[in-house]
Amino acid sequence: MIRTITQTSLLKTLPLARTVVFPSLTACRTLTTHQKLNINPDMPITMVREVLDSKPVPMCEEFIAGNRLTTETLENIDFGEGKHRKPKTLGDKGAYYTVKFLRLLPDTYFGKDHYMRAVMLETIAAVPGMVGAMLRHMKSLRRMTEDHGWISHLLHEAENERMHLMTWMKCLKPSMWNRLLVLGAQGIFFNAYFALYLVSPKTAHRMCGYLEEEAVISYTHFLQDIDNGIIKNGPAPKIAIDYYNLHPEATIRDVVLAVRADEAVHRDANHFLSDRIAERKEDFLEDIKTEEYLHRPHNNTTPSTA
Repeated sequence: MIRTITQTSLLKTLPLARTVVFPSLTACRTLTTHQKLNINPDMPITMVREVLDSKPVPMCEEFIAGNRLTTETLENIDFGEGKHRKPKTLGDKGAYYTVKFLRLLPDTYFGKDHYMRAVMLETIAAVPGMVGAMLRHMKSLRRMTEDHGWISHLLHEAENERMHLMTWMKCLKPSMWNRLLVLGAQGIFFNAYFALYLVSPKTAHRMCGYLEEEAVISYTHFLQDIDNGIIKNGPAPKIAIDYYNLHPEATIRDVVLAVRADEAVHRDANHFLSDRIAERKEDFLEDIKTEEYLHRPHNNTTPSTA
């Protein structure tokens, strides 16, 4: 196996790791005079640079650097098959059984339509990270204290789920009815999750962890139907090849393997976040002791000694 998704590897998904390990993705872009002539003169130059540098970054290290990933490499990623966090508290049980009930709806409506199920799943899965990041941001402002790594990680989670959606949208064209269904489901879930996070962030992250457990199961079923010939294993969308650093001949099966690995990270991350809230240990930086890691400047040059 390439690696097991552990607490240490989860911490590497924080923005600190992104600025250190992946300098080519975070380095500032310098605009030439020729480039400046081809942009809207009303747009601030700093905004232009940020837009050009806004390439989404995958969650898992395997997809970031190195050679293009093969099917064999993707299959060797340890996603923690069958991994399940047993509910212990009343809040855990409420979150678990709520998720189990919610799963019945897509199971009944979509059946074996894995593409449409994936689209529905990702429009919902991208909500918790954004809600959590927004409320953590407001909490940081309210208390006038640092966030210690939560906001950037949760935003990255939301972005990653959105990229899953963009990928699957290249594989189908939802009907107007399904689009309205997605709109309604997202609106209901956003408000419900927002209220839950206000009342109990611990339970909200636990619920998200269970949602991701179900996502891993759903993508495993997707793979099985591809292997059984029920779903055609066509070529992977270019957006997925670029995002996951896949080989040019990658297939839909390769994409499903990559997406499932992401969902496993979100599963473990949200259970981890829920545990940290319960333990009242919400400063992620306590787990990172390397001074060079903590004081690395944005341009990834010599570490600051200030």
